[in-house]
Amino acid sequence: MWNHSFYRKPHIAMNKLIVVRILTIATLLVTVASSNESEQKVTKKLHEATDIQHIDSLMEGDILFQISTSGQGKAIQLATKSPYSHCGILFKENKEWMVYEGVQPVKKTLLSEWINRGDGHHYVSKRHKDAASILTSEVKEKMKEEAKKLVGKNYDLTFEWNDDRIYCSELVYKIYHRGAGISVGTLQKLQDFNLNSPVVRAKLKERYGNNIPLNETVISPGAIFADSNLVEILSK
Repeated sequence: MWNHSFYRKPHIAMNKLIVVRILTIATLLVTVASSNESEQKVTKKLHEATDIQHIDSLMEGDILFQISTSGQGKAIQLATKSPYSHCGILFKENKEWMVYEGVQPVKKTLLSEWINRGDGHHYVSKRHKDAASILTSEVKEKMKEEAKKLVGKNYDLTFEWNDDRIYCSELVYKIYHRGAGISVGTLQKLQDFNLNSPVVRAKLKERYGNNIPLNETVISPGAIFADSNLVEILSK
């Protein structure tokens, strides 16, 4: 009788070889993927480092501006005729630069994260021309206290002038006004803005329906940016 197992052995060996090759290829693919992921993390860290390489020129109380990538960013730009649709205020906590900002909800964000969230990672830092004499250590602590009182508040989609909800430029304005006794930017009424753009009208309709509060007091990122008492410190 023929020994059939003798003829099966080459097939078994071949099958094992195929399995080994498949496992080898799979291991290589996992290694490549892991390598790509590590490379992406390194690239991200390098990019972040590049974005904040000039932070030595920044000071507590600086106001930062960026172009928001949010759904309302374009409408704000058109209504205010300013490229900057988001702003925040800078403070240092536990040796880390933090940006207090009016988002959902109001919070403090690491500077590097804040920069990377803006369009093109572009941002501008402005400072009050008399900051050296006005923003004493005591005043800056008072400003921080005012900022912390507003942390956790919901974002104000309808831009109302109260503390129930807070939007970005309102946060900056109130921190300066209450903490340092300084007004940054000019308060306006909603009707003062350019409301003729279809993009702006659509956003107003979405937020207010047919009852647009044209007499509502508003402070915009553009109005703060245009304040002649603020000088540009950094543009990246």
